[in-house]
Amino acid sequence: MIDLNADLGEGFGRWTLTDDDALLSVVTSANVACGFHAGDPSVMRRVCDLAAERGVRIGAQVSYRDLAGFGRRAMDVPAEELAAEVAYQIGALRVFAEAAGARVAYVKPHGALYNRTVHDAEQARAVVAGVRLAGGALPVLGLPGSLLTAAADAGLTGVPEAFADRAYTARGTLVPRREAGSVVTDEDAVVRRAVAFAVEGSVEAVDGTAVAVAARSLCVHGDTPNAARIAARVRDALEGSGVGIGAFA
Repeated sequence: MIDLNADLGEGFGRWTLTDDDALLSVVTSANVACGFHAGDPSVMRRVCDLAAERGVRIGAQVSYRDLAGFGRRAMDVPAEELAAEVAYQIGALRVFAEAAGARVAYVKPHGALYNRTVHDAEQARAVVAGVRLAGGALPVLGLPGSLLTAAADAGLTGVPEAFADRAYTARGTLVPRREAGSVVTDEDAVVRRAVAFAVEGSVEAVDGTAVAVAARSLCVHGDTPNAARIAARVRDALEGSGVGIGAFA
């Protein structure tokens, strides 16, 4: 059994990036932008309404406060401030999730924050502190590393994630986006990698070595060209390989 997630609600005002309607017909979990890297109240409300209508779990995709840089620029935010900002974003999304008759079911960092919390224990603990500040005991979705360790230490469930459309290093981390080949654009390759994650528990790194990856959730980026079609192909291939598709939260 594996969960399929995508980053959704990545629009602002008249600008839109993700095909939320199409992706919500495929995925089982929606990482909804909470306004710091993308998203605004109208977008958040619409995505929550659609997700609730289709039985898709709603997750808060929290970010550094970096709307201009889409949350992908490195930033140094004091731990206490970051915890407050994480809680703020979760709280904002919770309003729209509950208005739709659903709930915020988990938390996933975005972009630069996501990658930093893999190895930066202080920032990882700050994110977890923000989840705690927002109330409840929400699961935290991320790569194995500091974030999932911090979540477990705080009594939260850490959910390991893998990326079908991102290149991996031999250490099991994501190749930085500034490097060539960091995003896998060949649709057939994305589908093959997704099945390998779910069935074999491994992925081929950029140096050709096989890296063991234990994932409960598989992400297909919503801002990838033809993301909805790729996600549908991934789901079909997984189900065709005998893999059950279901939300983790």
